[in-house]
Amino acid sequence: MFVRVKSTPNSPRQSVQIVTSERIGDKVKQRIVRHVGIAANDEELAKMKELAEFIRAGLETESAPALFRPDALARMAIDARKKAELLSDQPLKVDLKQLREESRVTTGIHEIYGKLFDELGFDRVIGAPSRRVQAAKTIKHLVMARIANPASKRKSVIELERDFGIKLDLNAVYRTLDFIDDQSLELIQKKAWDAATGLFAQKIDVIFYDCTTLYFESFVADDLRDNGLSKEHKFSETQVLLAMMVTREGLPLGYRLYNGATWEGHTLADAISHVKRMAEVDRVVFVADSGLLSKDNLALIEKSEKHYIVAARLKNQPESIKKQILDKGSYQQGDQMLLKEIALQGGRRLLVNYTEKRAKKDAHDRQKALDKLQKKINKSKNRESFISNSSHRRYLKIENQQSVKIDEEKIRSAEQWDGLHGVITNINDMPAKDAFEQYSGLWQIEESFRLTKHDLRVRPIYHWTSRRIQAHVAICFMALVCIRHLSYRVKLQYQPLSPEIIRNELAHVQQSILIHQRNGTHYGIPSKPTQHAKKIYQVMGEKLSSVPFLIA
Repeated sequence: MFVRVKSTPNSPRQSVQIVTSERIGDKVKQRIVRHVGIAANDEELAKMKELAEFIRAGLETESAPALFRPDALARMAIDARKKAELLSDQPLKVDLKQLREESRVTTGIHEIYGKLFDELGFDRVIGAPSRRVQAAKTIKHLVMARIANPASKRKSVIELERDFGIKLDLNAVYRTLDFIDDQSLELIQKKAWDAATGLFAQKIDVIFYDCTTLYFESFVADDLRDNGLSKEHKFSETQVLLAMMVTREGLPLGYRLYNGATWEGHTLADAISHVKRMAEVDRVVFVADSGLLSKDNLALIEKSEKHYIVAARLKNQPESIKKQILDKGSYQQGDQMLLKEIALQGGRRLLVNYTEKRAKKDAHDRQKALDKLQKKINKSKNRESFISNSSHRRYLKIENQQSVKIDEEKIRSAEQWDGLHGVITNINDMPAKDAFEQYSGLWQIEESFRLTKHDLRVRPIYHWTSRRIQAHVAICFMALVCIRHLSYRVKLQYQPLSPEIIRNELAHVQQSILIHQRNGTHYGIPSKPTQHAKKIYQVMGEKLSSVPFLIA
């Protein structure tokens, strides 16, 4: 089995295929195992070939393909439809008046995301797999339910039976969560790392790193849950701190949970240790926001012989540096921006850029905040509320508790910084423009957090023990990895589709299961597939047909 590239005459487009050689009599012919996609240029071709090699490696090591097996009729329907594709020309003779719908199941989520779940190796993260077969299947079902319609474990059990034909015992589900132990968590991290790094011919050279908080519907603290600086403004609830790493393509590399009172800057040492432990890498650039900016953290990265690009807090720089930053006349013209480089101690570089677009946005956002603040001043009778709110004090002059007004001098001071953005790096041979481009990719991890919090609804968390909290986040992380990898493949092999569009398309791939009133024979009638759904199936090497078929 190997990857083949076929050119199209008089066209730059090239087809990437996975083929195998078969002997038929005295001749050896090549059979296409998987059509990966069509590349329009050299860059697309390189990425397509890397994806093809990744898929090929998985196909070759797959001794027995793990197919999703839902309960009873749902399983029969999926298996029967695959067989029916080979006999699509055989007529079905049946009296339609004798048919009644017995159930309707959603098959798209499990057929596509379930297959990807297995390809990523998540079906093998539970210890003692020969004795915990059902537990492994339950974990898979919970991940599928989290992707399809994230909800509580109780509601997931109800929806799995109603929509997917999968019956699970709720108490068994909770017991299964306890099987996700430290060894399983380590395996999940390794599978995610291997899947992300195995997709690319080159070693991972850029890692985006960030932290966020996840809150609980609880006010009781323990060794994991605690009160801390909440990024979701849930200051009264307990929380945990979630740290995550992703590639420049947005593919998750790993995560870790910390006590909710942990400062995010103290997590970086673990991230560096994780990278060292997972693989030998030549040059890794950590890209992060200003939350990780501290002398100790930068020294830690430098000591590990790694590189970094970290957002700079320009207003917190020494006065001599701030004067250089605000000297607009010394900036050099770059590509759609003004650029300036300032040397810092220890061989570090402070790179600053200025754009008119950002300046207009900063001015607009400030004016919007000032208008809102002025309305509050006019209406409020409680002046003390302005004193305790740091965001309000930024633009206010508070002479005493009875005199609160907007400070024009503070506004003029803030206007000087409009349009300015800076990063600090220890990479000496990287042009400033490239450093800002690298930093701009930080949206990938922000998007991952958005998917985790909103699409997968990882919070609020209702579990109370540390072990089940870890298991809950692990299930959400596996769901995130599946979502990100499928989105990457669909973008590369078809066209960019958001995770929500992909989820919605697969959720509408359904089958009606009909029963003959007299002889008890079952028939399946698939829903009409959309073009998007067909292409998503094709990306995963599956066919999607709307032809009715006999089940049994």
